[in-house]
This record gives sequence, structure tokens and C-alpha cells, in this order.
Amino acid sequence: MEKLYVEGGTRLSGNVRISGSKNSSLPILAATLLTEGECVLRNVPDLSDTNYMVQILSTLGADVERASGNVVVSAKKVASMAPYDLVRKMRASVCVLGPMLARNGEALVSLPGGCVIGDRPIDLHLRGLEALGAEVEVKGGDIKVVAPSGLRGATINMSGQYGSTVLGTDNVMMAAVFAEGVTIIEGAAAEPEVADLAKFLNSLGARIEGAGTSKIVIQGVEDLSGGEHVVIPDRIEAGTFMVAGAVIGDGITLENVCFEHLESLTSVLLESGHDIRVVDENKIHVDSSKDPKPNEITTEPYPGFPTDMQAQMCALFVNTPGISMVKETIFPMRFMHVPELKRMGANITLKDSMAIIRGVDQLSAAPVMASDLRASAALVLAALGAEGTTEINRLYHIDRGYEHLDRKLEALGARLRRGK
Repeated sequence: MEKLYVEGGTRLSGNVRISGSKNSSLPILAATLLTEGECVLRNVPDLSDTNYMVQILSTLGADVERASGNVVVSAKKVASMAPYDLVRKMRASVCVLGPMLARNGEALVSLPGGCVIGDRPIDLHLRGLEALGAEVEVKGGDIKVVAPSGLRGATINMSGQYGSTVLGTDNVMMAAVFAEGVTIIEGAAAEPEVADLAKFLNSLGARIEGAGTSKIVIQGVEDLSGGEHVVIPDRIEAGTFMVAGAVIGDGITLENVCFEHLESLTSVLLESGHDIRVVDENKIHVDSSKDPKPNEITTEPYPGFPTDMQAQMCALFVNTPGISMVKETIFPMRFMHVPELKRMGANITLKDSMAIIRGVDQLSAAPVMASDLRASAALVLAALGAEGTTEINRLYHIDRGYEHLDRKLEALGARLRRGK
């Protein structure tokens, strides 16, 4: 199993291009199942997760070609069953459920797998599909959904205990494209990735309004055509490199970003004393502070502070003088990176869903274990500023969501290598 060895202490500088969004690409790839027309997707990142989704599309009967960030999909026919062997590898694979149901009137999808960061039920997905007229049965590790009388528009609330579900909103929105009449999704996830999916669907002929807000209105249509779409930049990858610049940067410029999607993180970094400058609408420059300040953050649904940046901020605060507090409200158990950071010398106390971080002068290298995608990024960030060479195990977590992270960091001056 591959490991990443990171030699700490080297200052980072230079330019880095941010890849397309993983969390946009996956549902958009799934949405190509809704049409027989050819779909051309650009700026799709080369990740293990997107590779799994491409394999799922192929297994379902679509013709898929992929090269240099472009994916071309032609789904003349779509099977009604997604195989366990592929679905189990990725939680986001559940987003094929809505398109398969809308296209065929039925779908059988194995319960998905993926990284473990606490309970991620798909009850809201199924509740939304039931509201559209589908019959749902969960048995033997499979989800079977059928719509014998077709799908019908309805008013659906997608709010859950910890906020709206992004993939659940995606799934219901894709299914509702072919539902008779009008569907209103209240309590919808307002993330940019949802708006990006809606933009793609509208380019194919869907009639969706309000995506990117808490209320989405979908007028059902009979069919969709093919089309082209450019996936938005990955705001979490951008945020991760912004934190890298704050941890040990001597001037990092991020290219291919959308500043609007990064405002909550930018505010926190500025409050923490770091220098963030908008070069133009697609570039952000980051410099670390010589006098960083502690801070408090609480994760919230967009446009609040993203849960997917919580672990990376912990990695920043462990070397920030004073006491910082990080409260997790989306996935309260999402602190598996904390014991690994403590192995490196971090002073962190967990109390319920809050991490209380007392900054230390210096972390020390140690063998650590990545437990999920964002935790792995936090360990890389901490290792960049640590003394010595840190060995990060379970490198496959990083490859799920970061396109060539090690190469990009190496181009900025970091010393790191893959190995056994």
C-alpha cells in the first residue's frame, strides 16, 4: 500500500492551478444517464472517485471516452442495476439512483461505500424519491426503486438533522427533471456544486430555477438533448492550498478559482492574520503571517464555513499561538484526524463536537494514518510545517479527491515522495 513521505520545513511559493470540482463532477457524470444525446464534460479532475463513476457509467451501458480532463458520454441505453463491486467503493455513487429511475422507471443500486466520517444516511434521498411517486425497498444491501405510474411533481423538504443533503438534493433534482408537473424542493442544499449540476441540466433542456438557494423549482420535461459543460473549480482543493499558504507559504498564487465560493474561508484566514489578496476574478494570492492569531470556526451549510475544510483548519491552528476552537455541526464525529495530529505533538482536546486547540511552537514528524479524504489533506498540511519526515499511510484517501496533490506541492517547492 502506497505511503506519502513529507519532509517538513521547506517554504512554499509559486503558482498552482486548481482542478475541476470533484463534488460537481460526480453528479454531473451521473446526470449524463438522463439523455441519449452526447455529453461533453470539460475540467473533470483525474481522481479515483471520478474514475469509479466513469466505470459505473460504462457498466450501465454508456459509451465513455476520457482524455486530458475531458469526458464524452453517450448513453443510448441505460441498465437498471448498478453493480455492488463498483458502488461499494464510493459514497457518491448513490447519485446514479435518480437518473436511472427517471430514465427507466426503475433502479436497483447497492448501498454505497466510501470514506467513514460518521453516519451518512440516505433516508432523505429515498424520502424525496417517494414523494415523487416512487416505491422504495431496501433489502439485502440493495436499494430498489420503482415508479410504476411514472414520477409526479411534488413539494419536497430536504432538510435533515444536520442541514440539507447535497447529494440528496442532486438525486431528487435529477429525478424530477422527467416528473410530470412542477417539483418544488424546499430546504435544498445551496452549495455551488448543486447550482453547477442545475446549469448542466438546463443546458440539456431541463427547466430548473433557484438552484444555489434553499428553494429549487423544476418544471418537468419529456426529454433532454446532449450538450457541453465546463465543471466549476474545486473550492475545497483551492481552500486546502490556501491553508498550505497560511501554514508555510512565502507567496502562493492559486489559478482557476472562484473567489465567491471561498468567501467564508477567506474571512477566517484574514481574521487569523494571514494575507489574502484577490489578483483577479480567477486568481488568489496567499501569504502566511509572521504573527498568526487564534480563531473560532463553526462548520455550517453553504455559504457558511465548509465541513470539508474543518480538518485542514485544525492543521493550521495547531501551530497558531493561543487557543483556537473548531466546532463541527455537519458531521459531529468528523475528528479522526485529531489523534494523528496529536501523534505529531499537537495539543488538542475534544469535547463533544468541538476541538479545543492550543497552539504549539513546532510539530514533529511521526508515522500517521489517513482515515478519510479531508483528514489526509490535514496530515499533509501538518507535515509540511513539521520537523523531520512524516510518513502518511493510506495514501489512497488523498487520491480520491485531490488531483496530483503531491506533484502540485512539489512544484511549489515541497519535498515529498510516494513509496511503500
